[in-house]
Amino acid sequence: MDNPGPPRRAAAPTPTLVLAVALGGGLGATARYGATRLWDVPVETGFPWTILAVNTLGCALIGALMVITEERGHRLVRPFLGTGVLGGFTTFSAYAGGVRALTDAGRVGPALGYLVLTLAAAMAAVWAGTAATRSLRAGRRP
Repeated sequence: MDNPGPPRRAAAPTPTLVLAVALGGGLGATARYGATRLWDVPVETGFPWTILAVNTLGCALIGALMVITEERGHRLVRPFLGTGVLGGFTTFSAYAGGVRALTDAGRVGPALGYLVLTLAAAMAAVWAGTAATRSLRAGRRP
């Protein structure tokens, strides 16, 4: 196995890079907020399906984005789409808040289910997004 050498250092943030992440984050967070308004599920009496779906979809898209941008891409694509849009769209804080709200409502079983299901779904979605995108890209090559 080849030694890849020391890890790459991230480029120093430039004002353009910071702006790309900030604009992307605003778009992603707005999309997540819109999803919660369209599919409002009270955690105290229901199950946080919206945040589970948002996090799962976001992870699948992150997997696809990493494949698409691994060979080429504009230097702002990953920061804007990955860190910004998809980072703002997915949410660890609402996930943790959902677990706490379920627990506070005395719904420990659903809280534990949500805790485990979200992690499993997120990991599976990243894998699926990556695998599907690699497969699609391989089919396009001559």
